[in-house]
Amino acid sequence: MRKMSTSLLAVLVIALSVHAAARQAAVVRLDPALDALVAPDATVERVATGFGFTEGPVWVRKGGYLIFSDIPANVIHRWNPADGAVSVFLDKSGFTGPDPTDVGGEQTNVRGERIYLIGSNGVTLDPQGRVTFNAMGDRQVVRLEPDGRRTVLASHYDGKRLNSTNDLVYKRNGSLYFTDPPSGLRRRNDDPKKELPFNGVFLLKGGKLQLLTRDLVNPNGIALSPDERVLYVNSSADRKIFRYDVRPDDTIANGRLLVDMNAEKAPGVPDGMKVDERGHLYSTGAGGIWIMSPEGKHLGTLVFPEPPANLAFGDADGRTLYVTARSSVYRIRLKVPGVRP
Repeated sequence: MRKMSTSLLAVLVIALSVHAAARQAAVVRLDPALDALVAPDATVERVATGFGFTEGPVWVRKGGYLIFSDIPANVIHRWNPADGAVSVFLDKSGFTGPDPTDVGGEQTNVRGERIYLIGSNGVTLDPQGRVTFNAMGDRQVVRLEPDGRRTVLASHYDGKRLNSTNDLVYKRNGSLYFTDPPSGLRRRNDDPKKELPFNGVFLLKGGKLQLLTRDLVNPNGIALSPDERVLYVNSSADRKIFRYDVRPDDTIANGRLLVDMNAEKAPGVPDGMKVDERGHLYSTGAGGIWIMSPEGKHLGTLVFPEPPANLAFGDADGRTLYVTARSSVYRIRLKVPGVRP
C-alpha cells in the first residue's frame, strides 16, 4: 500500500512539474510603458508541441483557429483552440518536387537532430482571406485558393529564380511585401543554385514584382505599421531592424536603422515581427520577443522556454500573442489588440 501511495505521489509531482513548465511568468520589464501592454501576472502557456521547427503562425478569424508551419515536416498545421487538437492543414507546403535531396538549408533542432528547411515559412492571409505562404523549398510565394488549388504569385525576378522566400505582409489594398534571404538553400549564399546575386526585399503589386532594396545582409521578418505608412524589415545576420517610409505608390524610401540588438549578449536574432494597434513593434530577438515603441525604444522582453521564431495576434479580441518557438507553439495574453491580416 505504501508503494502504491509513493507511485501516485511521484506521478502527481511529475504532472505538476509539466504543468508548471507549460505555464510560467516570462516578462522582463525595462520601461514603465510596458505595463500598459502586458499585465503583471501575464504567463506563457504552451499549447502544442512535438514539431521539428515551427514558424509562420497566423490566426484565421473565419473559423477561429491558428495555422502555422512546421518547416522540416513540409506541412502547415491547424490548431483548434476548442480542444487543442492539431491536424494537417496543408501537406507539401514548401516543397512539392519528387526529391528533396539537396533542398533546404541545414541546421540542428532543439533535440540535436539535423533538419532541413524545405517547408513553408511565413504565412498570412490576403485581403480576401486566402492563405498566402512562402514556399522555401520551391522558392516561391504561393496563394491557396478556396478550392485547394495553388497559385504561384512570385517565383522569378529579372528572369532569375528567387532565393527562398521567407516572410510576408499584405497591405490592405492587396500589395504584397516579402523578404527573400538564402536560408532555404543548402549552402546559403554560397549555394550554386542561388541565381540572384543579392538578398532582396520585394513588392508584388498588380502582378508586377519590384525589387525594393538589396541593401540588407539577410532580410527576414517584415511588418507594416497600423497606418501602413512605415515598413519594418529586420536583418537577422547582423541583428538589426530597419524602418522605411512607404510612398503613395507602395514603394519605400528613407531607410534607416531603428534597432540594433548587438549590445545584448543573450542568444537570439530578429526574425518574425508584428505590430499592435497602437503601433508597438514586436520582434523576436536577443533573449525572446522584444516589445518596442514605434520609435524603437526597447520596453521589455517576453521570454519563452524555447527560442521564438515568429508570432501572430489571435483569438476573437486579437489580444492573445501566439508564438512559434522551435518544437512548440506558445501563447500569452496581452492588454492591447494586435494588427491581424
